Amino acid sequence: MYQVNHKRDEGHEDSIWCVAWARSEKDNIDNIVTGGVDDLIKVWNFKEDFLDYKATLKGHQLGVVSVAINAAGTHAVSSSLDSTIRVWELDTGKQIKSIEAGPVDCWSVAFSIDGKYIGSGSHSGKINLFGIESGKLEESLDTRGKFIMSLAYSPNGHYIACGAIDGIVSVFDLATGKLLHTLEGHAMPIRSLTFSPDSQLLITCSDDSSVKVYDVQHANLVGTLSGHGSYVLSVDFCPDNTHFATSSSDRKVKVWDAGSRRCVHTFSEHSDQVWGVAYNDNGSKLVSVSDDKAIIVYECPI
Repeated sequence: MYQVNHKRDEGHEDSIWCVAWARSEKDNIDNIVTGGVDDLIKVWNFKEDFLDYKATLKGHQLGVVSVAINAAGTHAVSSSLDSTIRVWELDTGKQIKSIEAGPVDCWSVAFSIDGKYIGSGSHSGKINLFGIESGKLEESLDTRGKFIMSLAYSPNGHYIACGAIDGIVSVFDLATGKLLHTLEGHAMPIRSLTFSPDSQLLITCSDDSSVKVYDVQHANLVGTLSGHGSYVLSVDFCPDNTHFATSSSDRKVKVWDAGSRRCVHTFSEHSDQVWGVAYNDNGSKLVSVSDDKAIIVYECPI
């Protein structure tokens, strides 16, 4: 049954803009990482249906716009309006790297599947790949387009996709660095995108209030999903390879069936726009964060 599992009011002192969830291979702890307008990153442990505060990671000078956790669940990466990318050790809370990305030049960040690189969208329409060991820019993939607001690696490690402020989606082959597909389904900013666990589908969401599903290999638009009443701000694919979740400025979180492309549940627990959603490692739980400063964990049947 879809239901609220746990709600944490006042998770941050101001709006919460981003969230990530992963289980650590090191200690088997479920870590939820949140970032907000208050310049802070908070680490929470989710155990026995309770969100336990663990640590506050300080270092950013302005609001934190994106957080991600590596596949091993041991490290987090964050990007901020202060134009820095920071890498953190989750078990100790230590900052292990700070990367200057250049003025207004990092928005969304993601770990490569092997955990060796951080991908970041840039103002100039390039995906910048930074080496975690070196802390330096190793490669740039040029979309020849506009400001990149969102990006995602495919779980099979073959692709990286990004969404731009003008609604264009670009998909690159990581082995060759070549632009494979340009998808023009949206006409407004793409706030978030995600691949299915089998890397066959790409889901995009936009300020045009729609969610689009693409077949990655053939670059075909498989479906357009409507249901949100405003900007769609975040999307995450469930590890069951069947469902995905979206959040919106309409204050709602929706769960969709990827096969039928129908909404199967709507959560209306937040009182302001919902900036981020993320599943746990098996898809039985979902977390959302909002301008209302709350962190909500939901039960999802799998």
